[in-house]
Amino acid sequence: MQEALVIVTIVSVGLMVGVEFSVAAFVEPIFNRLPKDAAVTARSDGARVLGRLMPFWYIVSVVLAVGWAALIWGRPQALTVSVAVALLLVSVVMSVTLLVPINARVARWASEGTPADWQQQVSRWNAFHYVRVGIIVAAFILLVLAGVA
Repeated sequence: MQEALVIVTIVSVGLMVGVEFSVAAFVEPIFNRLPKDAAVTARSDGARVLGRLMPFWYIVSVVLAVGWAALIWGRPQALTVSVAVALLLVSVVMSVTLLVPINARVARWASEGTPADWQQQVSRWNAFHYVRVGIIVAAFILLVLAGVA
């Protein structure tokens, strides 16, 4: 049971890291090279698609990691997993308070029109996203370390 939980948690968080890293490293730079109308349409579509999927993925990852921490409570790895849980929780709070409001606006741009400050909003979202990626990468590394200990 414990081994399965460890593997599922690491895979879930690892895939989430991969998606978020890909957005930061590849998708956003591609969007930045598109003409304005295509960039706005692509960003709007991406915001809708990922905006529906990622909240569940983050929550599932936190729940799995919490379950792992509870299962090994009292062992040396529990602290490492607990710190990873804290980082994942920070990423969720950061997402809900900073990224989701911007993402919700971006999702409407294709249908409602682009605001004058759209590039500033994209830049702000990207800056927060880069920080979030760093946080979830750190959580992933801690989970891997705990899993191999």
